[in-house]
Amino acid sequence: MSELTVRPVDRLAGEIRLPGDKSISHRALLISALAEGKSIITGLQSGADCLATRRVLAGLGVRIETLADGSVAVFGSGPAGFRASPSILDCANSGTTMRLMAGIAAGLPFATSLTGDASLRKRPMARVTVPLREMGARIQAEPGELPPLIIQGGRLTGREHRLTVASAQVKSCLLLAGLLAAGRTTVIEPAETRDHTERMLGYFGGRVERAGRTLSIEGGQRLAGRPVRVVGDFSAAAFFLAAGAIVPEAELVIPEVGLNPSRTAFLELLRRMGAVIEAEPGGETAGEPSGRLVVRGGHPLRGVTISGPEIPNLIDELPLAAVLGLNARGRTEVRDAAELRVKESDRIAAIVGELRRLGAEITERPDGFIIEGPQRLRGGRADSRGDHRIAMCLAVAGLAAAGETVIEDSGCVAVSFPGFEAALGSIIA
Repeated sequence: MSELTVRPVDRLAGEIRLPGDKSISHRALLISALAEGKSIITGLQSGADCLATRRVLAGLGVRIETLADGSVAVFGSGPAGFRASPSILDCANSGTTMRLMAGIAAGLPFATSLTGDASLRKRPMARVTVPLREMGARIQAEPGELPPLIIQGGRLTGREHRLTVASAQVKSCLLLAGLLAAGRTTVIEPAETRDHTERMLGYFGGRVERAGRTLSIEGGQRLAGRPVRVVGDFSAAAFFLAAGAIVPEAELVIPEVGLNPSRTAFLELLRRMGAVIEAEPGGETAGEPSGRLVVRGGHPLRGVTISGPEIPNLIDELPLAAVLGLNARGRTEVRDAAELRVKESDRIAAIVGELRRLGAEITERPDGFIIEGPQRLRGGRADSRGDHRIAMCLAVAGLAAAGETVIEDSGCVAVSFPGFEAALGSIIA
C-alpha cells in the first residue's frame, strides 16, 4: 500500500500546473457522446474517475480515441448511436459517473446495468432513481436504493423536479434525462450549485433556460460536436491555495485554472479568513472562465463560520476548512454539511478522526465540526481512508505540523490528481 511522507516547511515557492477539471472532463465526455459529430477534447483529466466515465461510454458503443498529441476524440452519433452493453458497466469509485450516466441511460431504449467498487456500492442513489422513475424509467436497485442499478430506459416524459438537497450531480442527471425526454423538464434547486452541465450543453448548441434557481430544458434537442479545451481543476488548486495560506513564507502561482463563479466559493472563504490571493482573469474556453491565481503566505488567519447557502459550492473543499481552522485564530465551525457523510468516505468522520490522530482537538457534529485555533499538529501516521480529498487534505496539514506526517493509502489521489505528490514536491524549497 502506498504512503506519502510530508515534512514541515517554512517556505513554498513555484508554479503549479493542474490536471484538467474533473467535473468538466466528465461532462465533456458525456455531452460529446450525446452530440452528433466529432469532438476533440484537450486537457481531459486522466484520473480514475474520468477514466471510468470513458470506459462506461465505450461499453455503450461510443467510439473514443486518444490521439498522438494526447487529446481525445469522441465520435458522437447522438443518442441513437448508443448500443446496449452485454455486460455490467463499472463506474469504479465515481459517483459522478453513476449519477450522470443514470440520467442518460434512463432515456436510452434498452437496459443498462451500472455498478461500482465497494465504496460506491454503499452510496445511496435515491436522489436520482426516484425522480427518474417519475419520468418513466424502470430502475432496480439494492435495498436502500444502493447500486448496482439496472435501468430499463425508454420513453421518458419531462416533468418538474423540486430538489430537497442542493446537488449539481442530481441536477445534471435530470437535465441529461430531460434532453432525452418528451416535453419540458424543470429542475428547481434549493440553492444554486455548480453550473458546468448547463454551460457545456449551451456550448454544444443546447438550450437550458434559467430563472433564479429554476432550470428548464426541452427534450429532443440536437447537439453538435465541438472542440473542447478543459481548464485546470479549481478543486485541485484549492489544496495549494490552502498550503500557501498556512505556510509563513509562501508564494505560489497557479496558471490556467477554472474560475467559474459557481465553483470558486473557496476563494472567498480564504479571503474571509484573511488569506491574500490575487486572481487575474484570462478569458473563457468551452463556456468556462479561467485565469491565474497567486497566493502569498505570512498573513494571519481568523476563524469563521461556514453554513447555509454557501455549503453546496464549497462541498469538495470543506475538509480543507478544518486544516485552515487549525492555523487560524478563534473558532472555525462548519454546519449544514451532512452531505459530506455520503462522499467517497464519511468525510466528516474522516477529517475529524485523522486530524485527531495527528494531535488536533476538534469537535465532531452531525453536520460538520468545530475547531478552536490556532493549534499545531504533532505529526504522525494518518489514513486517507481511501478518499483522494482526505489524503490531499492531510498532506497540506502536514506542511504545518511539528513533525513528520505519513499518509497511508495515498495512491487514491490518482482519482482526481495524478501527479499530486510530484506537484507538492516541486514547490518545497
